[in-house]
Amino acid sequence: MYLTIQAIVLRVTDYNDRDALLTVLSRNHGKLTIKARGLRRKNSPLIAPCQLLAYGEFTLFEYRGMYTINEAQSIELFSPLRRDLIKLSLGTYFAQAAEVISQEDLPNPELQSLLLNCLFALSRLNESEQKVKAVFEMRAACLAGYMPDLFGCHECGSQTPDKFDLAEGRLECTRCRSMDSKGIRMPINPAVLEAMRYTCLCDPKKLFSFQIGEENLTVLSQLTEAYLTTQLERGFSTLDFYKSLLI
Repeated sequence: MYLTIQAIVLRVTDYNDRDALLTVLSRNHGKLTIKARGLRRKNSPLIAPCQLLAYGEFTLFEYRGMYTINEAQSIELFSPLRRDLIKLSLGTYFAQAAEVISQEDLPNPELQSLLLNCLFALSRLNESEQKVKAVFEMRAACLAGYMPDLFGCHECGSQTPDKFDLAEGRLECTRCRSMDSKGIRMPINPAVLEAMRYTCLCDPKKLFSFQIGEENLTVLSQLTEAYLTTQLERGFSTLDFYKSLLI
């Protein structure tokens, strides 16, 4: 049986001296593991479309429960991103997070679109890395089922809360926190809150159409990172590497 998909490569793993396994995210079939025969050979025609973060069209055939690439063509390689180590490391973090969030054979077109849009923004748009990172993290958390409650303090309903509960994904006022309450709260201000609301609810085609000051952008990026990693209950080696490059 043959299957044609358009997918982005999330991970490449050596299989043997000649072949490799790819973890890809497709629009209609979700996350798939596919075998790339001869990928590790010099001058393999699969090198370009099968590299990490490449977006391409793959024709697969299935044999004994394993998909193997029959043909592959590149659609977008995000070349400018590959010439900048910091941007490339950030894109790799996005891919690792997408792999954790996605599921085998479960369609998730919104997640694929988010990943492609963020890689395009890093490659082609004049958007700051912090902004693209914050947008990806907040939207990815929502797509993973962790939409936060961003409309007033969960206790008193105040529209000017000053804390965000990372574990519960909700707002609160400092005065509303009980003495025996556990969990980490991060400071939040109206500008950061508005950016979070926009990122969660906006049209996917307008993800980056908001303005925020540099200082608040740093706060936003720290908060979205903490929220995603808290909800997923894990860290990311790719995120650690990206942050090491900023020191």
